[in-house]
Amino acid sequence: MRDPDGLIARAGVRGDPDRDQHFLIDDRVLDRLPTYLTEIDADTSHILEIGGGTGALTDRLLAVADAVTVIERDRKLASFLREEFAADIEAERLTVIEGDALEVEMPEFTASVSNLPYGVSSEISFRLLPESRPLVLMFQQEFAERMVADSGTSEYGRLSVSTQHYADVELVETIPKEAFSPPPAVQSAVVRLEPREPEYDIDDEAFFLRFVKALFTQRRKTMRNAIRNTGHISKLADPDAVVDAADEDLLQKRAGAVTPAEFAALADLATDVSDRTDDG
Repeated sequence: MRDPDGLIARAGVRGDPDRDQHFLIDDRVLDRLPTYLTEIDADTSHILEIGGGTGALTDRLLAVADAVTVIERDRKLASFLREEFAADIEAERLTVIEGDALEVEMPEFTASVSNLPYGVSSEISFRLLPESRPLVLMFQQEFAERMVADSGTSEYGRLSVSTQHYADVELVETIPKEAFSPPPAVQSAVVRLEPREPEYDIDDEAFFLRFVKALFTQRRKTMRNAIRNTGHISKLADPDAVVDAADEDLLQKRAGAVTPAEFAALADLATDVSDRTDDG
């Protein structure tokens, strides 16, 4: 396997915290990352990597995948990857897409392993999650803990509900700052997400996600007041009608104590009430 420090030297670059660039240089961590896919028998025939950097992880992914596609926004790094992995590109095992992962067309892939730019972790995650593919992603540890949090805990929030709507999520490893060059200000963590259908049915997924977002803006309020106060965000035509129709025990809870299934049931109730209001 290619030496991470050697790759940085050959690329002639340094990580830049101001641009959210922290290169993973710990060989042991790099070697472990692909195993979080293989130990769940995920389809590794075509792995997507977002933020290829100097290619240390790319090198490990090529060892387990038939094909790898890398999205890299930095022009110099994208050029280096094409040069360093020219043989793999020639063999049609590697594709390098130069561009922003939030803007480029999402390529076909069977799974993703990525050390994401932390500043856009949430946006990229929610481009990937609806694709229903196994994901192994690296985040700031606090962000990762919020993804996996259960209702009733202090970390539980909109991110927890939205993530767990799409996948079973597990924090599989904590990564110290020293594993990166330059070290980031905070510890990192690796999260594995296995796609599955939610345990509940919803009529309107876009509304459900918007409704959850709205209610967590008022997480210190009871659900009764949160529903009434956020109609401009959720776009509810008649929040009071939703409150009148909802279960009293649920209305007395705060958002942090409401499970994803309860949010889903409330969102469907809100949709039904809204439809009746429109019909009336």
